[in-house]
Amino acid sequence: MRKELLKDIGEKELINRLGKFMPKNQVLDDCALIKTKNYNLLVNNDSLVENVHFNEISISPQDLGWKAVISNISDLLSSGSKKTVGITISLILPAKTEWVWVEELYKGINKALKQYGGVILGGDCSIGNAKMISITALGIQGELKLRRNACKPGEIILTTGIHGLSKLGFMIKSNINFDNNVSLNEKLISKSIEHFCRPQVNQNFLENLLKTRSNKKITRIGCTDSSDGLFQAVQDLAITSNCKAIINYEKIPRDKDWPKGKKWDEYYFFGGEDYELVFSLPKKWAKNLCKLDKNINEIGFFTNGKPSIEFKDHKKNKLLKNKPFKHF
Repeated sequence: MRKELLKDIGEKELINRLGKFMPKNQVLDDCALIKTKNYNLLVNNDSLVENVHFNEISISPQDLGWKAVISNISDLLSSGSKKTVGITISLILPAKTEWVWVEELYKGINKALKQYGGVILGGDCSIGNAKMISITALGIQGELKLRRNACKPGEIILTTGIHGLSKLGFMIKSNINFDNNVSLNEKLISKSIEHFCRPQVNQNFLENLLKTRSNKKITRIGCTDSSDGLFQAVQDLAITSNCKAIINYEKIPRDKDWPKGKKWDEYYFFGGEDYELVFSLPKKWAKNLCKLDKNINEIGFFTNGKPSIEFKDHKKNKLLKNKPFKHF
């Protein structure tokens, strides 16, 4: 009998199986919650692996350090962290790695921490055949608890920012050829490279949520980030909340210079590493938030039904046959 391989079961099934060794529901969100006397701490870990998430052609070590921090800050924020306490860093590096590469990596890490808060608390180093940066980040749980399983039927699905730019930036930096009939203007090229190398997170997100909350009794909302792509984010919310997601293709926010076509829809929905937040709110709250923050857009709604995703325009459902990024 052939033994199961990780490439056969995939990341999601691997996480589900590992969850059997943990407390109940521990794997539902990216962050773990630890209750202490004074604060409730959120703990997140994220890793970037050479030739899986980056290579020396696609990104500089300083940009990589920035991105390694942002991937963790994004996960903390998507759970409702109001403050980043700090991070620990584990490095796996080949012995032939130049010191200047490590120095530049840490310059990028410190630049991100200076902008978003937190300090380096420690870490570990080891030798390996390829470079790997693994960061554990600690944050303080805010008043609003953001969880993947908190979406409800009738709520509006929203997203911060737009998607697809990081994927395009990666392709440009990796010298991947595009179709001959596609012409990218300089503004879109520059913006895409910036999104890939120096992604940002919405620092005012939690503050604006609290400002526009019409019912203060609501303390839990459904939320995740789009590090694995917009499709995967909505699917994760639908599955963990046991809801059906209806996406309005016409309302999806795109860069004004974003090309049209099937392949570009795939880049948009399945690209990943945009680190935008995808979440749901009651209608009144969603309307108030979109008025306050013009970078937040309504893209659909949740309804009762089998946990799944559909487009309001059923002709677009062919797009859902594509596969999200595979970790194995």
